[in-house]
Amino acid sequence: MNLKKQMGQFPNEKRKKYFSTLPNYADGKFQNILPTPALLEGESMTKLLLTTLCKIENVTPKSPLPFVITDLKNLNPEENVLVWFGHSSYFIQIDGKKFLIDPVFSGNASPMPGSIKAFAGSDHYKPEDMPEIDFLLISHDHWDHLDFTTVQALKNKVGKVICGLGTGQHFEYWGWNEDQVIEKNWWESIDLAEGFTITLTPARHFSGRLLNRNISLWTSFVLQTPSKKLFLGGDSGYGNHFAEIGEKYGPFDLAVMECGQYNEKWPYIHSLPEQIIKEVQELKARSFIPVHNSKFKLAQHPWFEPLELVSKYAEENNVPVTHPIMGEKVNLDQLGEVTWKKWWQELM
Repeated sequence: MNLKKQMGQFPNEKRKKYFSTLPNYADGKFQNILPTPALLEGESMTKLLLTTLCKIENVTPKSPLPFVITDLKNLNPEENVLVWFGHSSYFIQIDGKKFLIDPVFSGNASPMPGSIKAFAGSDHYKPEDMPEIDFLLISHDHWDHLDFTTVQALKNKVGKVICGLGTGQHFEYWGWNEDQVIEKNWWESIDLAEGFTITLTPARHFSGRLLNRNISLWTSFVLQTPSKKLFLGGDSGYGNHFAEIGEKYGPFDLAVMECGQYNEKWPYIHSLPEQIIKEVQELKARSFIPVHNSKFKLAQHPWFEPLELVSKYAEENNVPVTHPIMGEKVNLDQLGEVTWKKWWQELM
């Protein structure tokens, strides 16, 4: 496969001219609200690479992960459901509209075939299993969130793509119609249909498909539907944006929270499990589901640790948490009413 094609395309001059007028863009790059170094002060990439040589137990599952087969093409149209596919890929059918978020169905989270492979059992769902999608949401352009092979296979099933500024350039380069792609800045809203609004909200992270960082925007989303309000979090370290989003748009019926692929050596770009409970509380979310785990090894922690720790902290703080098996339907009309089995504990 053509690596150059997969990498996408830098924003064109028209886009960059507009970006330069924005408060969160400087020196040719998008900026976080807070200073956000890639690594903890005093750490170096060399030291970090050396730690990856240390053997850590259980970074990958010893047996295939469980999954549930759900026929997404024949759901009851009255159902309000969320279906998680592992990592940060999930599907939402709500109030008659279908959303697909950060789908990665190619079996790996890297442009190099055979690298960063999906765990056994975590890669059942493919583009051909998806129904017609009204809105494809892309939080940022990292390989584990924007997968060239997957989005190209979905092209004829998708109504509109919604993404942060600059990410739309990739889709246009890949042959998508310009009027099919909506790209916005933080705090900008889009009226999708009667009763449906989506707002792009800040995240504390970065972007880039190889060496050039932050030429496109990373984002989270607030989705308001006729019956629900959802926070769809992209990758993010902890920051004051969670409280601001909660004040402006909360309370939320459900928050989808990044939980996994963290390291204490890079605490600003990925949240640690104990921080996620604070984020949920600041968002004023009544329930949350932890994602960004159970599919790819992108950090040196046991694969089950994010789920084990965040469930422990949620219980200690009396915060309802949703823990579906991959492919299992989450009834969005019964959030907080279901006792979820800690499915990963059988595989620890």
